[in-house]
Amino acid sequence: MDQFAKETLPVSLEEEMRRSYLDYAMSVIVGRALPDVRDGLKPVHRRVLYAMFETNNVWNRPYVKCARVVGDVLGKYHPHGDNATYEALVRMAQDFSMRYTLIDGQGNFGSIDGDPAAAYRYTECRLDRIASELLADIDKETVDFVANYDGKEQEPSALPTK
Repeated sequence: MDQFAKETLPVSLEEEMRRSYLDYAMSVIVGRALPDVRDGLKPVHRRVLYAMFETNNVWNRPYVKCARVVGDVLGKYHPHGDNATYEALVRMAQDFSMRYTLIDGQGNFGSIDGDPAAAYRYTECRLDRIASELLADIDKETVDFVANYDGKEQEPSALPTK
């Protein structure tokens, strides 16, 4: 009980909620919602690409089930839900969403008319050839690595991007 304050300070509930919510909202915007200026990627996109690179799921290798990629990302780097991770993967495979696709998808990855992608158990993917330029020299200490959410893995803070 020695760790708690001995006195109580009066605080306006309205003011505390405003301050706390604003702090949280800003941390989400800065940490997850805005792309990093160094590589142009949000954390979930970077984690998908890095997980695929780590498992050698590259452009000149056979396709791998998207469910496998999503599982790797969730287990090692991004414990925020499979839908968010799969939607990020799908977007990087859609030629109508990105000028240059970073993922080569096989199967139904949605349409420009708003049709959704098939479930990840039905689709396959691998890194597109251009994505190798984003990951080139990552093993040569060109970027800093940080601990993942549980401290058991290391992930790049940004991709080297040529």
